[in-house]
Amino acid sequence: RTMFDDFSFVWSVIAIATLIFAGKALNQVKVLRARLDALEARLVATPPAVASPLAPVIHAESISKPTAPEPVAASVTPPLRRSAPSLASALPPQGPGFEERVGTRWVVWVGGLTLALGGLFMVRFSIEQGLLGPGVRTLLGGAFALALLAAGEWMRRKDSLSSHAVPPIANIPAILTAAGTATAFATVYAAYALYEFLVPVAAFVLLGAVALGTLAAALLHGPALAGLGVAAAFVTPVLVSSSTPDYWSLYIYLAIVTAASFALARARLWRWLAITTIIFAFAWTLPCLECGPAFVAPLAFHAAAGFVLAALLVVCGFLFGPPAEADRIEPISSASLATYLLAATLIVLGNGHSDLSMVVFGVLTGATLGVAWRAPNATAAVGAASGMVALVFLSWAGRGNPDMLVLTGPLPGIGATAIDGSVSLHLMSAAIFAVGFGVAGFLAQGRSVGAAVSVVWAASAVLTPLALLVALYARIAHLDRSIPFAILAVLLAAAFAFATETLARRDTRPGLSISVALFATGTLSALALALTFSLEKGWLTIALSLMSLGTAWIATRRSIPFLRALAAILAGLVVARIGYEPRIVGDVVGTTPIFNWLLWGYGVPALSFWAASNLMRRRGDDASLRAVEAAAILFSVLLAFMEIRHAVNGGDVYRPSAGLTELALQVCVALGMAIGLERLRIRSHSIVHDAGAMLLTLSAAVMIIGGLLSLYMPMWRYTDINGVVINTLLLAYALPSLLALLLSYAVASHRATIYANTIAAGALVLALAYVSLAIRRLYHGPVLSGGLTSDAEQYTYSIAWLLFGVVLLGIGLLINSQRARLASAVVIALTIVKAFVIDMATLTGVYRALSFMCLGLVLVAIGWLYQRILFKRAASPSPKQATT
Repeated sequence: RTMFDDFSFVWSVIAIATLIFAGKALNQVKVLRARLDALEARLVATPPAVASPLAPVIHAESISKPTAPEPVAASVTPPLRRSAPSLASALPPQGPGFEERVGTRWVVWVGGLTLALGGLFMVRFSIEQGLLGPGVRTLLGGAFALALLAAGEWMRRKDSLSSHAVPPIANIPAILTAAGTATAFATVYAAYALYEFLVPVAAFVLLGAVALGTLAAALLHGPALAGLGVAAAFVTPVLVSSSTPDYWSLYIYLAIVTAASFALARARLWRWLAITTIIFAFAWTLPCLECGPAFVAPLAFHAAAGFVLAALLVVCGFLFGPPAEADRIEPISSASLATYLLAATLIVLGNGHSDLSMVVFGVLTGATLGVAWRAPNATAAVGAASGMVALVFLSWAGRGNPDMLVLTGPLPGIGATAIDGSVSLHLMSAAIFAVGFGVAGFLAQGRSVGAAVSVVWAASAVLTPLALLVALYARIAHLDRSIPFAILAVLLAAAFAFATETLARRDTRPGLSISVALFATGTLSALALALTFSLEKGWLTIALSLMSLGTAWIATRRSIPFLRALAAILAGLVVARIGYEPRIVGDVVGTTPIFNWLLWGYGVPALSFWAASNLMRRRGDDASLRAVEAAAILFSVLLAFMEIRHAVNGGDVYRPSAGLTELALQVCVALGMAIGLERLRIRSHSIVHDAGAMLLTLSAAVMIIGGLLSLYMPMWRYTDINGVVINTLLLAYALPSLLALLLSYAVASHRATIYANTIAAGALVLALAYVSLAIRRLYHGPVLSGGLTSDAEQYTYSIAWLLFGVVLLGIGLLINSQRARLASAVVIALTIVKAFVIDMATLTGVYRALSFMCLGLVLVAIGWLYQRILFKRAASPSPKQATT
């Protein structure tokens, strides 16, 4: 039990707590006073209306008989005018000055605190000197509490009868009453905890009586006492302990306290008091969640009693609750029900889904639907109830699979004869929940003009049956193929489809389009589950991707914007699915190249997403379309890469190392797909196709630089390239060079010049690498690493580079390509550098001479070609020819 070391410490805590709770009341009174001052100033500034003077009455006799004119009066009385408002009334009301604050507010608070401290010091002195015994101290504390309460009540009545205005900011009666109740609470607790004058039962009753009395006094003295009372009431069970606790008495007491607090909050419309009570009541659910079966009944009573009291007194527009705003979701009304339903959910989870906890949870869930049906302000609690139902059943599915089910005989795909009562209860509860949420959510459409209300009902009607179906399938069918569950999924899809078509024919109302989209989503999701239940595990990926395609097709037929987002969501689920298991079906992917489960698991989704993006593009470009396009590109790339890994590594896609062949194939695929996307983006103008092409090009560049030209270069790494001409070099360097050249022409005039030229430079480097490695293959055999370079080999490199440059020049002249001529110049420049740096230093004899002779002849020939062919100019006429 909780013990204080000294009675004086209790008084200190009481004094501080009293000031804290009273401060909130003062703030609220300050706001009310400001409003009252503004109202008074407005009334003073508006003068009373003055009646206009009556017009003179002209009699008929004065008209028929001529009369002499009357003399004009010497003085004329001025007409009545409206009195102008005084200057003081026209000015805005001024707040209290410094003197008023000190005299009416601060003095009261400082005086109260000083009085409390003086009494504390006097009591402490008497204890230290042994002047007062424990019994006398207790009696004096009780007498002092009664005196404070009496003084507070006397001053309240005197203030109410007095004619002069009392400054409300320093409510002395409320302060005295709060001090009295706090003193009474501390006195009772001291008699129990410090001096052991009271047994636990008596202390509990007295403390509860003081707390409830404080709540009752709050009706007269304001919110400060209410806060003090509710805190004391809920803390009382913590302060009083017993060796044989009675939980029924505890929760009955908490129900009484909750009822009193809710009633006070309802009477004064104190939202903060209702929220505080709900928080305290929910906190008392947590300590005994896992205490055992004997505590389930009291806990269930606590949750049910709080739920009923909240429905009666807190929910707006339901029975005795506050007035409701029509068709508007009110936070406290919904949160109050949801909090007690969460308590019931925790009781179910903490007690192993016992029958009693499940029954109470089911009753409260049904009551939530009933209250929200009548009071739309609590509709958000329906969404919370849907989530908690899903949580309860998914948790039950994760606890394990029953050995037998509640069936009279074996059923294919479900199991053997069942005798498990818990499973039976869960099956019946799931059926009731699915029907209840589904039917109520459908019938609720059109009952409210608030869009949020209809959407919440529709979302719960769709999500709850789907979650229950998945949970039952996981628990009962062990996530294996199950025709009965597939049939249930098809029936659920038919029900959602009926709701979709029915609602789509109705007149447009707020939230109807979203509700129709939610039911359409449920239809497609149920069909996806039907495919999943009826097929093997690997078909889930295919089913979801086909559902994305089907959703995109329905979006072209029905003007439901959410369907486009749903197609993107389904695509995201497929991506998450392959992230969990890239092999789709695990070890049974097979070892046959290409025609294995990867082809189905990646190929069908890729085709589905490409087709879905084509359908969605007909109605515009948005984020959903881009997500589906990204999924299409991703699955196309993954299909190619995974098939390459599968084929090269003998079916093991998880092998950590990749060889030259695998890397070369991946580079070729990346470059080929980049070419295709570059062509496609010109027609589609899609930012996803644009980004995808650039990312594939960048990936290919990284693999070329980091792999083909460095890490996996056959010159530095032992690699068997096999054949003389048809070998790995052709696949790793010649083919990528050709694809890079085609890519550079694909991006020409469509992207920046430097981008295309960089790709062309990469193609040149790969081609030059292929030529060099092919020559080394001729001299060193299938293994290129190691071995000395002979003069003949070195001379062959120079001749080959020179011929390669000449061929590039010829191509450039033939097709008039400046890019090819520049490439030729680069290669020939490299040959010149090699001749003067390497050949001159390493070659000897005839090879050195031939190298420089050939280089010289080629350079002269190149100069002649440029002069005679490329830059040929007409000869200027001589002076003689000009004169003739």
